[in-house]
Amino acid sequence: MKGRVAVITNICLAAVLLAVGAVCFFPLGVSTAGRLSDRVYYEGNAEGGCVSLMFNVYWGTEYLPVILDVLDEYGVKATFFIGGSWADDNAEALREIASRGHELGNHGYFHREQDKLSYEKNAEEIRLCGELVEMLCGVQPTLFAPPSGAYSENTVDAAEALGYKVILWSKDTVDWRDRDQTLIYRRAAEGAESGDLVLAHPTAETAAALPSILARYEELGLRQVPVSVNIGAGQA
Repeated sequence: MKGRVAVITNICLAAVLLAVGAVCFFPLGVSTAGRLSDRVYYEGNAEGGCVSLMFNVYWGTEYLPVILDVLDEYGVKATFFIGGSWADDNAEALREIASRGHELGNHGYFHREQDKLSYEKNAEEIRLCGELVEMLCGVQPTLFAPPSGAYSENTVDAAEALGYKVILWSKDTVDWRDRDQTLIYRRAAEGAESGDLVLAHPTAETAAALPSILARYEELGLRQVPVSVNIGAGQA
């Protein structure tokens, strides 16, 4: 009898150790990356025939007039993801973007690494920027682009709770680093496909490359539209 009890005890102990080991080696949340990617937009509708230029704006104010004029010349609208601290210092530039009919997105208030922030701090960054944009322009953004593309589950949860869709990109011009007009054009236009979300910033070289980029989209039969239209959340 004692031997039988010992066997049962050892089996139970082994089961407990196995369960503990599973938790240690496979912690809860280990697969959140897969779930998060399903809640973040890296591209739009592959069948829609559209492409979207999106400008992250925390600096480069002096280049915005040229960019806006080129977009007007081609009769297209883009999406501008606005940094809150920039908007606070450049209210007139922000209103000019809005007055031209372009889409305004949220890029956080202080350009922080959102993936390192708590849920509360993520929400604060997003909420403060959105409230400021709405106060200055009367427009409530519904799209959020995390600075540097850095996000966590806290970021996505906070954005969604505030009514935002989280936006990343399928093409990156890296124009903030590589001040090369030809390189920016190639990254934005070569191999462009329906649904592409193209990340850019207001730089002199981007402004110079923009006419060629838009002309290439036309040649490819792609319509330049705001991000919300490309992902199916708006109407062209």
